[in-house]
Amino acid sequence: MVSNFSIFQVLFLLITTILGVVCSVIYHQPLVIGFMPGFLVLVYLAFQKGLSLKQTLKISFIGVYKTRIVIIILFLVSFLLPSWYLSGTIGQMVKVALNFINSEHFLVLSFLVALVFSMLLGTTVGTLSAIGVPILGTAMVLHLPIEVVAGALISGAFVGDRTSPFSSAHQLLSHTVELTVKKQWKAMLLSTVIAVLVSFCFYAFFDLHSYGDSKINPVHFEWNQLSWIKFIPPLVLIVFVLFRISIIYAFISSILSAAVIALAEGTHFSKLVNDFWHGIEGLGGGLIHMYELLLFLALAGAYNGLLEELNVIQPYLDKWLKSSRSLIGDTVKTLIATLIITFIAANQTLPIILTGRSFLPHWSSKYGNEELARVMGDTTMLFPGMVPWSVLAIMCSTIVGIPLLGYLPYAVFLWILPILTILLSIGKQFRKSKQKRIVAA
Repeated sequence: MVSNFSIFQVLFLLITTILGVVCSVIYHQPLVIGFMPGFLVLVYLAFQKGLSLKQTLKISFIGVYKTRIVIIILFLVSFLLPSWYLSGTIGQMVKVALNFINSEHFLVLSFLVALVFSMLLGTTVGTLSAIGVPILGTAMVLHLPIEVVAGALISGAFVGDRTSPFSSAHQLLSHTVELTVKKQWKAMLLSTVIAVLVSFCFYAFFDLHSYGDSKINPVHFEWNQLSWIKFIPPLVLIVFVLFRISIIYAFISSILSAAVIALAEGTHFSKLVNDFWHGIEGLGGGLIHMYELLLFLALAGAYNGLLEELNVIQPYLDKWLKSSRSLIGDTVKTLIATLIITFIAANQTLPIILTGRSFLPHWSSKYGNEELARVMGDTTMLFPGMVPWSVLAIMCSTIVGIPLLGYLPYAVFLWILPILTILLSIGKQFRKSKQKRIVAA
């Protein structure tokens, strides 16, 4: 279907959507409520173009259906942290992590520990909740620069949030740009490796000039004190991914194995159910904290289904992108667009969906879905951690107890990737131009 909407109608839709989301953030209301006015305006525009209620609902349900995998994964993620906590898995992992951290290499090891945790948990907030407080507490005892430690932890935590196959944001991007997780991971690999190495060197430099007073190992324990059974839940996740078994089955199996261990350790079934619903205080998780996001994601899927079918903003985006004749120009324009959406949306979900679905036709026809996944992975996935009023940035700042502007200069992984993705596009464009000159010669 090709529909022509006036610039006034498009602006009215966007402003209504933006104001609704901003108001929901300011007044601490669920995002699904703030997003509803924009959705209703879009439904009204659909009626104006002659669509019946039945047709509108059908298109909306198709949009929701496209995000079903991510909705299921987010649903399961709400049970993952409580199950791992009750089984003793998280406590044991934290104990092992702290055993390897000492003041001489504190920043590098903090970054690496957060990286490993986030790759397993697939969440920034969960990683910081699990290991952020004990590591920051240890840093204070050792008189280490607390802002730099927070930056190292948040950098490491974002590696998994952006890159881990267990991350709901990574899965959402994969489905939005219509790529398999494996292909998306490969597309993001080069910039990931470079950003991790740059971060490693940055924190190693600070470690060399650290002014910590103590040179002791903060935590000691005997390895025979560990219960290897408690490592089963994370191992299940890893094994399922290695054998390319569905990520949904991986989550279900890990949660069930953790629940069995928790019950065997003496946890009452009623407590298990209660913590699955309410989450763990100070750690997170729980369906009660996730259902609003699930509803928002479903509504955002319906919104984008109508947006695509009615072809509301695509003609204007195509016109804007048409002036770009290079990968560099399109990379910069995509970066600017996704940054603006992040400033407006104040969350991680909407920028991924809106940017991905809007820019996908242009990128897939000119460069391929993989290139869009790379650019979005290096920008859209990270900007919510750098915008002060973003929900993700607020949660990170709250957990580490340091203002965003205090630790952001040291959270290298967040701001180095947007720079890297532009440089990579320049390199690819230069290589393509060189090949054309060789062929022409």
